[in-house]
Amino acid sequence: MPEIDLLDVRCGSVTAPAGCGKTQLIVDSLGRHSGRKPILILTHTNAGVAALRSRLERAGVKSSSFRLATLDGWALRTLKTFPTRSAIDIEHLELADPRNDYRAIKRAAASLLGATHIDDILDASYSRVIVDEYQDCGSEQHKMVRHLSTVLPTVVLGDPMQEIFSWQGDHPNWHDDICDIFQPVGELVTPWRWIRAGAEAFGRWLLEARQILMAGDQIDLRGAPPEVEWVHLDGADDDAKQRKACLAKSPQPRGDVLIMAAGVQRDRQREIARQTPGAVTVENVDLTDVINFAGSIDLDQPGDLKTVLDFASAVTTNVEGAELMRRIDVLEREAGRKEVTTVEAAAIDYKRSGSAEDLIRLFLALENKPGARTFRPEILRTCLQALRSCGLGRKDTFLNAALRIREQSRMLGRRVPPRAVGSPLLLKGLEADVAVILNAAEFDRMRSRNTKNLYVAITRGSRKLIVCSATPWIG
Repeated sequence: MPEIDLLDVRCGSVTAPAGCGKTQLIVDSLGRHSGRKPILILTHTNAGVAALRSRLERAGVKSSSFRLATLDGWALRTLKTFPTRSAIDIEHLELADPRNDYRAIKRAAASLLGATHIDDILDASYSRVIVDEYQDCGSEQHKMVRHLSTVLPTVVLGDPMQEIFSWQGDHPNWHDDICDIFQPVGELVTPWRWIRAGAEAFGRWLLEARQILMAGDQIDLRGAPPEVEWVHLDGADDDAKQRKACLAKSPQPRGDVLIMAAGVQRDRQREIARQTPGAVTVENVDLTDVINFAGSIDLDQPGDLKTVLDFASAVTTNVEGAELMRRIDVLEREAGRKEVTTVEAAAIDYKRSGSAEDLIRLFLALENKPGARTFRPEILRTCLQALRSCGLGRKDTFLNAALRIREQSRMLGRRVPPRAVGSPLLLKGLEADVAVILNAAEFDRMRSRNTKNLYVAITRGSRKLIVCSATPWIG
């Protein structure tokens, strides 16, 4: 029997610290569900949906026993079913402008549910509701779930210490808003992630650290277990110390490493990935750089070689764009004496044709150049996939293809690269053998947000944690 029986909750909340078996609790509950109607499971991201679906499949949970979706995805589907009753401008349902459209969708869904128009349909469709990662709910999503709880038994799971999306706008307060409606039914207290890794004492220390941070105090790394290493940033060659920390190896053969810097330090994250052998970046789901690049390139002659090489330099090492441009100028004047390289030939072909096919060949030539390494593979892979979708004989534009592939990629779970670089926000929900924090004081200028980002960061590693900071006191 699990620590808490979710199927026995009428309207409640479960506090779930990182790594304490929240996902398994949901899986176990669904595995025991034998009712005629499915359980509706809602969470925040498509990656979260993919991860949970994978766990349910591995556990052999019957697909007929649940319906799984993101909160926004379920809201969109509900509005499409009742577009007139919801009074939403149907153009929002086309998602031509996702950021603004989803704002309208959340408002309309909250209004539709609040008006009780579809209560009978909800009651006939589902047996109960489980909402995961509830600390990330915005106010409109909270209104949606609050109304669902008046119709169906509802339990929400989350952790106020992992609420790091508050920069998107005000979120309901866990204690004052959420627990006032969804009465607490328990808190998970067993650090299963670290028990499975053979590091239970480390996991117990992290639970104690969570309580210290929640109380507004700081953690003293000098009292940490041996799995925690403090790298003292004392102003004497701090960059070298942090580069060395990024090279940390897992205690396990072929184990993985997550390296974290502040979310606003994107250039620093990319520089770390560029400089650290084997490291690659974890990208935001908007894939902004691909979309901007696709919007700036016309697949027509002549090719925009400079823009392409600037983009290539931002994803692959050893591009040497300025030198390559000079060399192409020499070759075009037929003044070159050296033999033309594969990269140079591909660059000349693309500059002359501007075609998707020649641009693909140029990117691949740059990637296969001796000494080159792609440190932002998700960006390059998406770009190449979009180019292949709009090549010879195809009517799609580069930008439209990139936008379509981006939306498709949102549906897929993230696979952790062996050595990944990102922010706590990008790496939240992921775990690795080793977590490296480059500067524990720089995640956010606001202390309360910095503390929550810090907690997310220190709980990513199951076997080792390396913290770079000016003092042993963090938080």
